[in-house]
Amino acid sequence: MLRAMTPRLIACALLSASVFLLSSCGSDSDMPIMAGNTQAAASEGESLYQKAKQADDAGNTGKAIKLYEQTATRFPFAPSAPQARFRQAQLLEQQGEVVKAFKAYDQFLERFQGSGLYTTALNRQAAMAQSAADGDVKSSMLGIKTKLSLDKTVEMLEKVRDNAPKSTTAAKAQFTIGQLYETKKKSREAIAAYRQLVRDQPGSAQAPEALFRVGVIMTAEADRGNQNQANLDLAREAFNDYLIQYPGDSRNAEARRLIDSLGGRDLQRSYDIAEFYQKTGKTESAKVYYRDILSRAKSGPYHDKARARLKELGE
Repeated sequence: MLRAMTPRLIACALLSASVFLLSSCGSDSDMPIMAGNTQAAASEGESLYQKAKQADDAGNTGKAIKLYEQTATRFPFAPSAPQARFRQAQLLEQQGEVVKAFKAYDQFLERFQGSGLYTTALNRQAAMAQSAADGDVKSSMLGIKTKLSLDKTVEMLEKVRDNAPKSTTAAKAQFTIGQLYETKKKSREAIAAYRQLVRDQPGSAQAPEALFRVGVIMTAEADRGNQNQANLDLAREAFNDYLIQYPGDSRNAEARRLIDSLGGRDLQRSYDIAEFYQKTGKTESAKVYYRDILSRAKSGPYHDKARARLKELGE
C-alpha cells in the first residue's frame, strides 16, 4: 500500500509506470497494434490493406509487398490481415525471393491457422521446400543465381514437417531430409533423419524405405573400408528391424540377400585377420580367428579354408 511505502519507493514506482506508458505508446510502425481498441485497429488495418491492394492492382509490387507486410504485422486482428500476409508471400514467391516468401508463408501459418487459405499456404510452403531439395529453386544474391545451401533447405523442410506434424506432408519432408544428407555423404545425419521418420510416423508410406536405407548406408560405410564389427552389426540390425516391422514390403527379399552378404563380409574380415596373424608368426591368434569362422559357418568356402589352415597349423 502507498502509505506503507517510502517517498523514494513511491518515486521509483511512478517513474517505472511512466516508462511503461511511454514504451507502450511508441510510434514504431513495425510494432503490432495492441488489441485494446480492436475496432479502431481493425479500421486502420483495413485502410492500410486497401492501399496495399491498390498498389498491387497497379503493378507496383514492391510497394504492395511492403504495405501487405505492414498490415499483417501491425494489425493482426484486422479482417484482411490473413489475406495481406498470404498475398505478401505470393508476391515474394513470384519475384523469386525464395527465403523471404517461405518465411512469409510460415508467419501466415503460425498466426492465421483458422484461415481458409491455411491449406493452400501449407501446400505452397511444402512445394517450395521440395523444390529447394530437388535443386530447382534458386536465390538471388548480388545478381548471381545460386542454389540454396543444404542447411537452409533442411531448415525449410523441418518447418514444413513441424507445421503439419503426423501428416503425409511431414513424412515426405522428413524423408527428403534423409535423402539430402545421404546424397551429400553425411551418413550420420541421414541415418538420424531416417530413424526419426520411422520413430515419429512408423505407418507412413516412406517409413519402410527409410529403415531399409539405414541398412544400406551402414553397408556402404563397410564397403568404404570401415568394415569393423560395429558397422556390420548395425547394418544387420537395421535390415532385421525392417523385416520385422514391415513384413511383405517390396524390398524384403533384397534385405534378406543383403543380410546374407553381410555374413560373408564378416567371415571375410575374420579370415583376413587370421591370415595376417599367421603371416606375422602369431599362430595362436590366427587359430582363434580360424576357429571363430568354423563356429559361425558350418559349411561354405570360408569354413573349408579355415579348416584347411587349422590342419596346416596342427589341429
